[in-house]
Amino acid sequence: MHEKRRRRRRSHPRARPRTPPGAMPGTLAVDPHSPRPAIHVLAYAKDGFAEQKIDSVPQLRDFLGRWPVTWVSVEGLGDAATIAAIGQLFDFHALALEDVANTLQRAKVNDYGRYLFFEGRIASLKQRLESEQISVFLGPDYVVSFEEYPSGCLDPLRERIRKDQGRIRQLGPDYLAYCMLDAVVDGYFPVLDEYAERLEGLDEGVAAGSARDILTRLHEMRSDLLVLRRAIWPHREMINTLVRDPHPLVSDETRLYLRDCLDHLVTIVELTETYREMCSDLRDYALSAVSTRLNEIMKVLTVIATIFMPLTFIVGLYGMNFSPDHSPWNMPELRWYFGYPLALAMMAAVAGWMLLWFRRKGWLGSSLLDDRPADNYLAESPDESRERRTSGR
Repeated sequence: MHEKRRRRRRSHPRARPRTPPGAMPGTLAVDPHSPRPAIHVLAYAKDGFAEQKIDSVPQLRDFLGRWPVTWVSVEGLGDAATIAAIGQLFDFHALALEDVANTLQRAKVNDYGRYLFFEGRIASLKQRLESEQISVFLGPDYVVSFEEYPSGCLDPLRERIRKDQGRIRQLGPDYLAYCMLDAVVDGYFPVLDEYAERLEGLDEGVAAGSARDILTRLHEMRSDLLVLRRAIWPHREMINTLVRDPHPLVSDETRLYLRDCLDHLVTIVELTETYREMCSDLRDYALSAVSTRLNEIMKVLTVIATIFMPLTFIVGLYGMNFSPDHSPWNMPELRWYFGYPLALAMMAAVAGWMLLWFRRKGWLGSSLLDDRPADNYLAESPDESRERRTSGR
């Protein structure tokens, strides 16, 4: 039950903080359903690295100042005391720690002088879209990251450090922070690819005739894409600020990489808008398909009712019970030897004539007199087309 509530909260976050109204600024109010923090340290230099999972915050002192880059990764925000202890060790501002604990923040970057504070959203797609917060502190020789849940988004980055792949161990902590942001941004592409496949399947489903079942799924997908757009849009402003405004903690080389990350964000935003429009188009297509099938059903019912109207008139006429014994004008057909078969034949003839007329008009099936494929109409000359229309073909 708690898992369902947690997923619902992550897919559709509330628009208010968890701290009570009037609380003191910097108050830490953690989510009681969040897991307890798991602290993982990865320190590295050009020629080596050290990695350890620690149980208490004071153990971090064994790494600080001894390596060119120290990455402290905290997964889980279920303990306010641990968050406060890490903030006290690195001398983080209380307002920044409050934003870490309040997982309803939009992507942003704040300059606190000695360090930069980033916040972003990690997206994942299961049955519905889920969004998690990641907070990053960038200092002169350290990077501290806080993840709401163990998402695995940064695991490939740890493997690159262990195996010394790329330039990550040759550059500073600003490049590590960039790699984190890049991993978060690139994580949106698999989500969008999954949405593209789902939209293709829904398109085929509408064409196959299951439009009514698809309308609900289209509405949910369009709502998820709106949440996705709201999550990714602030990232553009955040990274654009890092690219536009120089900072001592961000080198010019790293800013060049951030420009590439900004290009990815523009592509993601455009794809999100495109898929939202496709959802709207598919919804209109599904409604049109339902309306068309309803019109086909109404056409068949109307044809049946129209055919039975003269038949009902004939049956009603001969059911008036005017006795021919009282007057020779009172339904003499009642004394005919073949009166009943003639009445049935007349009704069959009327019904057949009406069906033929409906088909000739094109109201029922295809036209009897025009069985040529559509390509013939494209290939015919204007004179032939005019002659066909004049002759009623």
